[in-house]
Amino acid sequence: MPIRFTASQSVEIAVPKQPIPIQHYLRQPQRLVNALVDTNRIQQLSEEVFRLKMRPLSFMSLSIQPTVDMRVWAESNGTINLQSVGCEILGFEYINQRFALNLKGNLSPSLHSTGTRLQGKADLEVQVELPPPFSFTPKPILEATGNGLLKSVLLTVKQRLLHQLLADYRRWVIIQTTEQGLNDDSVELPILNIE
Repeated sequence: MPIRFTASQSVEIAVPKQPIPIQHYLRQPQRLVNALVDTNRIQQLSEEVFRLKMRPLSFMSLSIQPTVDMRVWAESNGTINLQSVGCEILGFEYINQRFALNLKGNLSPSLHSTGTRLQGKADLEVQVELPPPFSFTPKPILEATGNGLLKSVLLTVKQRLLHQLLADYRRWVIIQTTEQGLNDDSVELPILNIE
C-alpha cells in the first residue's frame, strides 16, 4: 500500500540594494540552481531542465539517493518557478518502481518601502510503496519519519538559498558592473608606452 509524505517551506529574504536590481539576476534560472546545489551534483539537460543528484537520505534503515529532474524557468517579472519532471532512485529498483516525487516552488521579488524582498514557497510530496518489512510498521510512525525527512530536505535547501543566493547575486553584480565599465565608451583605458 503506497504511503504519502508531504512538507512545505516558506522563505523571505531582504535583498541589499545593488546597482543592478535582483530581477535581472533572477532571469537566469541556472544561477539559482547553482546557488542551491553543489555544481558537481548538477547536470544541465536543456535550457530549463537540470538533473540534480541529491545527497543520500536515510529513512529508517534504508539509505536512498534520489536523482531529480527539475524544470526551472523565469517569468518576465523575475519570478522563478521550479517543478520536478522526473525522479529516479539509484541502486534500489524495488523502491524506484514504486516511488513518485513532486516538488513545486517559486521565488518572487516584491518591492516594499524598505527595499526589495524575495518571497518563496516550496511544496514537496513523495508517494512510495515500501518493501515488506516496513509495511508492518505502524503508519503514523512511517508518516512522522517521512514527513520529518522531507522537512529536513526543504530546510537544507532554504539554508543554502539564504546563504548562497545573495552572495552569488553580489558576485554577479560586481562582474556585470566591471564588464559594463570596460565596455563603456566614456571610460578610457590607459595607453601603455612600450619602448
